[in-house]
Amino acid sequence: MIKLVLFASLLAGATATVLPRSDIPTGAPALPLSAFNTRPHRVFSPEELVAIVDNGTQHGPESDFQGIQATCSNTRTRPEWHRTSDAFKQKFVDAIKCLFTRPSKGNYPGSRNRYEDFVQVHQTVALNVHSQGRLNAKFLVWHRAYLWAFEEALRGECGYSESLPWFDETLYPGRFSQSSVFSSKWLGAINVKGRCVTDGQFANLALNVGPGSGNQYHCLTRNGDASSTGLCTSANVEICQRANDYQVFAQCEEMGLHAYGHLGTGGEMNDFYASPNDPVFWLHHGMVDRHFRIWQNDDGNRVNYVNGPGRDGKTLTMDTPIYLNGLKPDLKIRDVMNTLGGFLCYRYDY
Repeated sequence: MIKLVLFASLLAGATATVLPRSDIPTGAPALPLSAFNTRPHRVFSPEELVAIVDNGTQHGPESDFQGIQATCSNTRTRPEWHRTSDAFKQKFVDAIKCLFTRPSKGNYPGSRNRYEDFVQVHQTVALNVHSQGRLNAKFLVWHRAYLWAFEEALRGECGYSESLPWFDETLYPGRFSQSSVFSSKWLGAINVKGRCVTDGQFANLALNVGPGSGNQYHCLTRNGDASSTGLCTSANVEICQRANDYQVFAQCEEMGLHAYGHLGTGGEMNDFYASPNDPVFWLHHGMVDRHFRIWQNDDGNRVNYVNGPGRDGKTLTMDTPIYLNGLKPDLKIRDVMNTLGGFLCYRYDY
């Protein structure tokens, strides 16, 4: 009964009337690219990823598991961006714009709108959910919960009726600019070298949270780096998929494809604290979560255990809390381990 009440509270407000499209905030100046070098993302070369996986701790034998089965009803499918229709893409963009035009809930210093509430939470917890100096295996599970909370806000507060899309970056290694994600029709150019993004549906977007742990009024910017996006290959994804242990996979994914996409997009995405300022953040982390989901789907035991340290050095357990700072009720790791169970109830299209 307690869990049913929790799920009901988590899903409350899942339907809403679609709000009329409104203009996003604009007019802020560009900041120097150095302002976004707030704390370096930990990044490993493919050779280092191989070493991590080959030398990693083993958590029991592999099973002959054939895939996790859904235990929830009305499973949603998160589609890859390039497989969606223009109508789907426009709904997603409109829902994000809607959050930019809704007021902040008021508990997020620096935020001027509902979208920035999410940015401010990431800014606040960044050091607690990423590896810095030493491994923090909470990275994967916290971001899974965070993406779910964002999707629920799109659906419950802005009438979004679709699932959260993701960007298969292995389709465009070294050439993200050729993806429609970064086209003038959708999210705007990637190769703007630190200037304001002036095309696409978030052209001249004004932001209030960040860079770093501070706040300075500035425009959305990017700084594409093909040497980093060139590492977003299927071969490098497969390196991490060979991991036979949660903390090994978490480290490989965070320092590998996750870091390559952030650094390769640059600008806001290079900001360790406030990277969700760039709407592409959600597509990128959808890919990361998909990799996590695929890894779990290779062995049924992988939805039932975690290991590795959190920031405090204590070993994670299924009852370790996940704090969402009011975006949604706080959770436990066990609540988000199975995307096909409980309130998450989603899968990926491939």
